[in-house]
Amino acid sequence: MAEKERILLAEDDEGLAELLCEELEDAGYETRTAPSAEAAESLLKTWEPDLVISDLKLPGADGMALLEQAKKTYVQPGFLIITAFGSIPQAVTALKSGADDFLAKPLDLEHFRLSVQRILHHRRLQKEVRRFRELMNADGFQGMIGRSRKIRVMFDQLREIAPAQGPVLIQGESGVGKELVAKAIHDLSPRHNAPFLAVNCAGIPAELLESEFFGHAEGAFTGAVKKRQGLFQRTHEGSLLLDEIGEMPYRLQSKLLRVLQDGSFRPVGSSRETQVDVRIICATNQKLENLLDSGNFRQDLFYRLETFSITVPPLREKKEDIALLAAHFLNRFCLQMGKEIKELTPEALEQLRSYPFPGNVRELQNIIERAVTFCHGTHLDVEHLPTRIRQHENAAIEKQEVSSGLMAERLIGEHEMLPTLEELEKQYISHVLEKVGGNKRRAAAILGVSRKTIYRHLGS
Repeated sequence: MAEKERILLAEDDEGLAELLCEELEDAGYETRTAPSAEAAESLLKTWEPDLVISDLKLPGADGMALLEQAKKTYVQPGFLIITAFGSIPQAVTALKSGADDFLAKPLDLEHFRLSVQRILHHRRLQKEVRRFRELMNADGFQGMIGRSRKIRVMFDQLREIAPAQGPVLIQGESGVGKELVAKAIHDLSPRHNAPFLAVNCAGIPAELLESEFFGHAEGAFTGAVKKRQGLFQRTHEGSLLLDEIGEMPYRLQSKLLRVLQDGSFRPVGSSRETQVDVRIICATNQKLENLLDSGNFRQDLFYRLETFSITVPPLREKKEDIALLAAHFLNRFCLQMGKEIKELTPEALEQLRSYPFPGNVRELQNIIERAVTFCHGTHLDVEHLPTRIRQHENAAIEKQEVSSGLMAERLIGEHEMLPTLEELEKQYISHVLEKVGGNKRRAAAILGVSRKTIYRHLGS
């Protein structure tokens, strides 16, 4: 069970303190109260709150003094100031001094709850950024960064597959890091001291692929002025990554299958067999099963390649790794560009985590490189992120607002002259309060509700 977030309330009005504590505890927070700034400062020495809520006017030292004391704690808590003597200059002074929000009495309890939630959410993001920044220089696993459950499961698979000798099929969307996975398999295998080569099957013209893979004899075709070794010969006793294996021409697939079965092939234009010991690792962002159905991929080759299969999860399925990856790339590009950007702001991190990343880790890397280029301060903020990242969040908010607005208009049109239940309740509570001379305790007893409910309706 997760620990409750802690809130320290410094308030000398006993009734208001009781009401706010009841409200906070109902919301699931752990609370402690202090009737003065001195008592609150004493609590800060032995109890670490996530949020301090303080009246501006307290006996002895005021809320501003408590704010300064809270800023000296090891992990600075959020800070919310409330006061019956609120003014714009005081609000500006408090916010400039480090307060997160400023609310005037009488409190609107709904606004109070939202402010508490927002401050604590912001603090959680700050803690997360600090935590991932501490891990930023970690090597991760074979050059791959991640702490999510899915990525740890994949790391465990790699440890088991690497010592084997059979072919490996790595599947995953573009940009997830399939080549890094292939290199990890090689580096963890007994072949780690032998060559590792990677070739993109879609990046070589079809007419040259056979020669590129298997080499050719002198005079095998026009321009073949001398004998040339292919990739399989050059990676003898090592590992060969065939990226985008789904793009390999059908006629070459049978030749690849033979290499997989007995390690032999015949170079182009040669009458002699060549024997090699190569571990073949294939990668694809396509579903090979679909290519089987269309007849563009050999079924026997597919089953041979699938001896060991790994699926690399897309970034949207391991969003808890975004902060760590972003911090890793931030550190890398700051070193490259000679910049001293300390960290991403919590707001920038939140924007990144809300984005679906169709380009996966490669897209995130490019985003951070661009952001570091245009950032000239010590913190990488939302303004440094590409427009598409910022617009994605705005579009989601606007869609929700439009939907809510249309619903409200429809309801108003249908029931324009009818008061809401909340309005009726407020009118009746006001009527009872008037009858008992404003005594909230008596009104609460007559209505059969708590004083908190009375206060909520008065605040709204």
